[in-house]
Amino acid sequence: MAIIEANELSKTYRVFQKREGLLGSLRGLYRRDYREVAAVDRVSFTIEPGEMVAFLGPNGAGKTTTLKMLSGLIYPTSGAARVLDFVPWQRADRFRRQFALVMGQKNQLWWDLPASDSFQLHREIYSIPQAQFQSTLTELTELLGVERLTRQAVRELSLGERMKMELIAALLHAPRLLLLDEPTIGLDVVAQAAIRKCLLQYHAQRGVTMILTSHYMRDVEALCERVLVITQGALLYDGPLSGIIERFGESKLVKLQFESPAPDDLGRFGQLVRREGPFAELKIERSRVPEVLGAVLDRHELADVSVEDPPLEEIIARVFEEARLGHDVA
Repeated sequence: MAIIEANELSKTYRVFQKREGLLGSLRGLYRRDYREVAAVDRVSFTIEPGEMVAFLGPNGAGKTTTLKMLSGLIYPTSGAARVLDFVPWQRADRFRRQFALVMGQKNQLWWDLPASDSFQLHREIYSIPQAQFQSTLTELTELLGVERLTRQAVRELSLGERMKMELIAALLHAPRLLLLDEPTIGLDVVAQAAIRKCLLQYHAQRGVTMILTSHYMRDVEALCERVLVITQGALLYDGPLSGIIERFGESKLVKLQFESPAPDDLGRFGQLVRREGPFAELKIERSRVPEVLGAVLDRHELADVSVEDPPLEEIIARVFEEARLGHDVA
């Protein structure tokens, strides 16, 4: 049975349209104009147990709104969903005990208290047996390297340390479903890597289902094989991450290391991205890579060569641009 089934899920907001000028403001006191904004527009998808799925889209695309509907925080305007075999916005107690929502810009821990006190509160709320609670807490604090910080006031922790504590709090009751909304936003690369490592290991050990929204493509590449792409409230792509790379990564990044300084005529082979000392990088159409490599090898001696896909950030940006222009990306 699927963990999540969303069917034509929609959320529309009625937004006050303020008129310009003083006269318009005065008229607005008596007659208010509104417009309808579709935050999510008939989105349908299914997620199976144990999947780790990336939910991608530009700012304002409807990602967070969708997660809030799936977690029961807000009601949809239309459509249906079943999460863990419950209707989420009915907010059944058994449902709330089986999932966790982590939002990178929201705190669930008491600001002035040590994280350990908030953890104890979670234990009481979720009725976690003491032995299970202590075992899970020890496992998570060791995994994230924060054993010595749990007695420190949350307000005294760095952003990365606070985010680790937030993740621990979310996992203490062993949820079957974990919804992650920008969990690494604002973190340095070390903290991001620690969060990713924790999620990978926890998933390997517990098989928890995860949905991740993130603007950091390293998170997506490290954690998810399947991607949902949403923009302007509509779902545009649902499939493997490799499918997006194949479709929108029309070029390859060819990295060359010459025996001597890189020649200055490489621009004729493709787009020269970088040339520094014996190193050079060319962006070349996929179909022309063998031809270009052959031509370079005929003319120059190479110490090393590698062919890579362009950065995922660049590919996803192109997907968003295609969608903005109204082109079909499914």
